[in-house]
Amino acid sequence: MVLIADSGSTKTDWNILTATNVLEHVQTIGFNPMYQDAEEIYSELEKTLLPQLTHKAPAAIYFYGAGCSSPERNKRVSDALQRLFPESEVHIDHDLLSAARAACGHNPGIACILGTGSNSCLYDGSKITDNVPSLGFLLGDEGSGAYMGKLLLRAYFYRELPDELAQSLKNTYHLSKDTFLDTLYGADVPSRYIATFARFMHDKRKHPVIKEMIYENFELFFERHVLKYKDHTKLPVNFVGSIAYYFADILKSAARKYGLHVGTIIQSPSEGLISYHQQLLQKSGTASNA
Repeated sequence: MVLIADSGSTKTDWNILTATNVLEHVQTIGFNPMYQDAEEIYSELEKTLLPQLTHKAPAAIYFYGAGCSSPERNKRVSDALQRLFPESEVHIDHDLLSAARAACGHNPGIACILGTGSNSCLYDGSKITDNVPSLGFLLGDEGSGAYMGKLLLRAYFYRELPDELAQSLKNTYHLSKDTFLDTLYGADVPSRYIATFARFMHDKRKHPVIKEMIYENFELFFERHVLKYKDHTKLPVNFVGSIAYYFADILKSAARKYGLHVGTIIQSPSEGLISYHQQLLQKSGTASNA
């Protein structure tokens, strides 16, 4: 029995499974060791994860998370999980690997995350072979919900939106510069707050101005990331994340501009990860060696 966690900046899906069955599925907030230390992660998990679980002793835990891209950051998550489950093996990997395993399976391809944040990689069917780095919320995250929110909010505060859109945005979120900046800079994870404005853009996605912003967001992602990979026009470009899923029509339109072939688009990698780890359990016969 193993516990699989897929964690973005917004939410974490937890699944306890055997080689043939999913025994439990629960959800908590997302965790990102770029912003949270081990104590914060432990405290939140003790409060929100443990009470939901009836199976509390997995042989191994596989945590795939946003921000889990260095030994130091990974240790923050590992320390928190080891305190909660002292008898379990704990494995920490980047959420980019979970996206590749979920969307590409055992086949080569380009795997992309378009959710609150964004990332991408070249995947050979078993491991990541190249990664144009994601520079995060401040310097990058093109294609993401956070970047989409930035485009919208800049246009709003710089008075570049048509009057009807500006008024609708103001009424929906009760926006003023001071309250917005107070909320933004007071947020634990600012990118998560900015990404909430992607919902407005989804509701208004047929408006030419909003549609153009969404298209621009995806153009930037393709130009700065996907086009840098070898054989990018030959390999399928696969996507994981709510932004790719809910804006798939515009995403595919932008991909065609660059001669890219869009393959799988899934909202969450959980189903693919479950299948991946169950196959390993079946091959190994033991959870600890999965």
